[in-house]
Amino acid sequence: MTDINKIKFNSEIFYTKECDLGFGIFAKKDIRKNEILYEFTGHIINYLESKSIPNKEECRALQIGEDKYIDLDVPGVLINHSCNPNCGIINDYFLVALNDIYKDEQIMYDYSTSMDDGYSMECRCGSQNCRKIIKDFKTLDSETQKGYLKLNLVMSYLAKKNLINE
Repeated sequence: MTDINKIKFNSEIFYTKECDLGFGIFAKKDIRKNEILYEFTGHIINYLESKSIPNKEECRALQIGEDKYIDLDVPGVLINHSCNPNCGIINDYFLVALNDIYKDEQIMYDYSTSMDDGYSMECRCGSQNCRKIIKDFKTLDSETQKGYLKLNLVMSYLAKKNLINE
């Protein structure tokens, strides 16, 4: 079986490269704020299937519904998490730049904007506001939740729940 972290990917917009987190996706050119970078693709699977993918870490599936996940294809599967992301997911499938991203900068989004199944993982993003543990959207502080909701960066199934911590 192929080790997903050893897959090389190169497009007009980004490329894979080794980083502190294993492998990541990096900007091949300067990217403008609000530019759509990628559409997440892969087979649609359920929760149990997402937890039983052989030789695949659990964070490799993107939750897009209560019991609906995308078993992510390359390069989407290689996009790392950051508590201070430069990208976000809009309309459940599209990765968009939250600010200008410069050539060779790592492309990252906040995994918590899609999560609501109790999964957690250690965060190693290294940002100043690192939460240390990546958890469900409902565990984020209300200011962070409101900011993501205002920018439409939360999966639609989560936004409909109105999970703001008051």
